[in-house]
Amino acid sequence: MQPPVFIAFTGVDRLDLLPGMRRLSARYPIEWGVLVDPEQEDKALFPAAPVREALLEARDLRWAAHICGAAARAIVADPLTAPPPPAGVQRAQVNHGFQGSDAAQIAAARDYGRRLGARTVLQCQGDFPGEAGVDWLFDVSFGTGVKPDRWPAPPAPEGPFCGYSGGIGPDTVTEILARIAAPDGALYWIDMESRVRTDGAFDLAKCEAVCRAVYG
Repeated sequence: MQPPVFIAFTGVDRLDLLPGMRRLSARYPIEWGVLVDPEQEDKALFPAAPVREALLEARDLRWAAHICGAAARAIVADPLTAPPPPAGVQRAQVNHGFQGSDAAQIAAARDYGRRLGARTVLQCQGDFPGEAGVDWLFDVSFGTGVKPDRWPAPPAPEGPFCGYSGGIGPDTVTEILARIAAPDGALYWIDMESRVRTDGAFDLAKCEAVCRAVYG
């Protein structure tokens, strides 16, 4: 069973997490995800702009922006004028809706990334699409921790770069990786959000437990 090339932990929302994040990133391949939606910055999971900017000043860490709401819809509506993702991210996941992406939306997300020099990610709910101009995250959970009934097979090496999410956490990651059954040499990532929180707070101990289960 081929392990993922990195693990994405989404929902970083506090500055006091940074020392522990650095310690984990020194030991394991990790991408840290920050949720971006100006309309929800008063809610848990969505750090206010000053906090988000301070987090992303940690350029020694690998970051992805998960852009939601109107900001994401603006990207697929007009990728050449939509505001750029926050400075400091390497990837931008465009969460523009829950029904997948049509051909025009896929092209828009691709062009947005090309324009700004950041790799873009879209979600899918079935087999991975063949479009390699964006990365694909299999996601039927949308941050709720729900496990899917099935996991699509990883694409062929010449296909798109793809990842998996949905109910992944310290207690489920081993079983889920066994069900994904990635062949030797497969390149993919796994992403999780709700199951690495405790009482609503981002929990680095749970992140470490996932890393230990995956990489030893």
